[in-house]
Amino acid sequence: MLQITESARQRLVQVAAGDGVDVTEQYLRVAVVPGGCSGLTYDLGWDTTVQDADETVEVDGLRFVLDPRSLAYVEGTTLDFSDGLDGQGFHFHNPQAVRTCACGESFSL
Repeated sequence: MLQITESARQRLVQVAAGDGVDVTEQYLRVAVVPGGCSGLTYDLGWDTTVQDADETVEVDGLRFVLDPRSLAYVEGTTLDFSDGLDGQGFHFHNPQAVRTCACGESFSL
């Protein structure tokens, strides 16, 4: 479903600690929402609520929650984190994306 690199996992743990988030009690919600110049963009945020239709998964000690619509968009995607010159932040490497914008923040299928 969704994979994360070691650098993304480490950064998520750091962010959670800085935000006072207990990763054993909260989920990282991954959502695909309309937006960006290519039509769709990713949204990440800590969440304590799981809806009946949500899918939950644990990856490398982190708990993720996705709504059914977003789950279909991120199938096979890898979440990475980079702090290099080529763009700092979280990046989604989605094999389903047929087009991405120049900044890499949005995509289309």
